[in-house]
Amino acid sequence: MLDSMKLLFKVNNMSENSAEMPRYQCHKKVWALKIKGIQYKPNPDTTGKSCSASYGAVITPEDDGYGEFEVSAEYICKHKPQIGGYYVVYDDGYKSFSPASAFESGYARI
Repeated sequence: MLDSMKLLFKVNNMSENSAEMPRYQCHKKVWALKIKGIQYKPNPDTTGKSCSASYGAVITPEDDGYGEFEVSAEYICKHKPQIGGYYVVYDDGYKSFSPASAFESGYARI
């Protein structure tokens, strides 16, 4: 577990000295839904010229009180969401993905 490890990095490329990375504690409030399912939209370009494997996806939340919603191909490529993890939206509107273990150890429902 990383909590008991010291993450050491070279101070600079010219030195053999190393220093522990600064640590931070989260205090953010976010909106999040646990992911029950992901249906990927295939690229309609069968020629392969668009260089995109996905045209986004439809995410199904685990909580039945919320409907399915679409995410962009950029979201899929950047965050690589997985079933069981969380779709997360920050105060500034930034959308992300968090693995369940990381999210559940850092956030409590309010």
